[in-house]
Amino acid sequence: MTSQLKYPKFDIKLKKENGEVLVFDTIRKNWFVCTPEEWVRQHVINFLIVVKKYPVSLFAIEKEIVLNDLKRRFDVVVYSTNLKPLVLIECKAMYIEINEAVAEQAMRYNLVLNAPYFMLTNGVVDFVFHENKLSDLPQFC
Repeated sequence: MTSQLKYPKFDIKLKKENGEVLVFDTIRKNWFVCTPEEWVRQHVINFLIVVKKYPVSLFAIEKEIVLNDLKRRFDVVVYSTNLKPLVLIECKAMYIEINEAVAEQAMRYNLVLNAPYFMLTNGVVDFVFHENKLSDLPQFC
């Protein structure tokens, strides 16, 4: 996979196993199939840790939530130091347009999580909302 992403390059760990490329997730401490969405997710996570200084210990990746009696999985949530959701991140593959449907998906998840920030990204384009207004993602304090 080529890195055409807007995020800084980093020393991403890849390996090939049973004909599939796997990527190491430093948060979950495990190898995962390197799908286009996972590629974006790993770059966003690295950006948040290295550039925005978000502590690794405050990340949750692909955890289940219940929304209208349906089980769903969010991509990334970063918690505040008081362990409340701070940023909800919805990752899409580079070729997926960030559109109204993607925004609605994240907003539905955020009805459960109530994070003050949510971010939509395909690694090329991203939108950050703070209390439903376009914003920038803050440095971690």
